[in-house]
Amino acid sequence: MTGAPGPGRSLGLDTLVRLKRDRRSTLAGVAGGSFPVPEGMTAPLGCDAVAVPARLGPLVVPRLPRVGCVYADGTHWWWIVPSDSDDALTWPAPADYGPGAPLPRTARLIHRPEGTVPYTPPIPLYLALCRVTGTTPEWSRPLSA
Repeated sequence: MTGAPGPGRSLGLDTLVRLKRDRRSTLAGVAGGSFPVPEGMTAPLGCDAVAVPARLGPLVVPRLPRVGCVYADGTHWWWIVPSDSDDALTWPAPADYGPGAPLPRTARLIHRPEGTVPYTPPIPLYLALCRVTGTTPEWSRPLSA
């Protein structure tokens, strides 16, 4: 049986994840658009973006095993990551996580990777940002009693 759940029916995990992604895509469209996939590239996992102040960008790049598409303007750099790369993860300040990869019109592509996917791997990016900001990774922090 398909369709919306009725009385006594519950939503499955796959449905909940799809609804969350659909909601994010809708919100990203309202926020002013998202990053343009460079010609010849595909984004099979959807796209989100991690923005950092421009002064941190050059400190992060050498710490990454792979750099995906990076956009920049005079104030920020944006790394393209797969959708939902913020699930169960709080990105360290001053990083700003943007569902749907919303970028200002002034942002320009400054790095395009080899291959057909635009992503920077999110966990190495998270760890590099923790390192350059002096933040302890979330999973390394002591649990509160």
